[in-house]
Amino acid sequence: MESLFFVLLLVSFSCFTSSEALTSNNGNITIKWDLMNWTPDGYVAVVTAYNYQKQRSITRPGWKMSWKWTKKEIIWSMVGAQTTEQGDCSMFKGNIPHSCVHKPTVVDLLPGTPYNQQIANCCKGGVLKSGLESAFQLSVGSAGTSVKTARMPVNFMFTAPKQQYICGPTKNVRPTRFITADKRRMTSALMTWNVTCVFHKAT
Repeated sequence: MESLFFVLLLVSFSCFTSSEALTSNNGNITIKWDLMNWTPDGYVAVVTAYNYQKQRSITRPGWKMSWKWTKKEIIWSMVGAQTTEQGDCSMFKGNIPHSCVHKPTVVDLLPGTPYNQQIANCCKGGVLKSGLESAFQLSVGSAGTSVKTARMPVNFMFTAPKQQYICGPTKNVRPTRFITADKRRMTSALMTWNVTCVFHKAT
């Protein structure tokens, strides 16, 4: 699992901007799913939620994000966030996954989380102010191990205190580019998936 932590050294440099964020008066929440490297049974991804809403922030107890796997994927481990349920992982012996739920729900970690459990822009207790971003990393198993076999999650949901959002379909977009901490090398995600969630109503 050492490969999980190489992403912690990267500073994200996004080479795309949500077109809806530029054209909508209200903006949106854009979720970006970057596949960073392949593992023996899946991949490591960084998931980032961007708050493009101009005048709407998310306060504690913070955002929740969920989706539905299209195959039998599991989450081996996470950095910067956690699922609310582990689910039934009884079929695994020895190394037990972080989550075996087919429709996992993810929440941000709290401030003060140990450094080895953090990633850049995580651990704010789900608080997401206008113009900022929140990120976490996960290792997905029982998944595809190439650009032809990895499948995008579907049915994304994004919720926040007293706010309801409607999320569109997952889209395959141009891979995100990254610059290393020393600013001397550019790298690229293997694949990037994008989901746009728009504010529906206050509750």
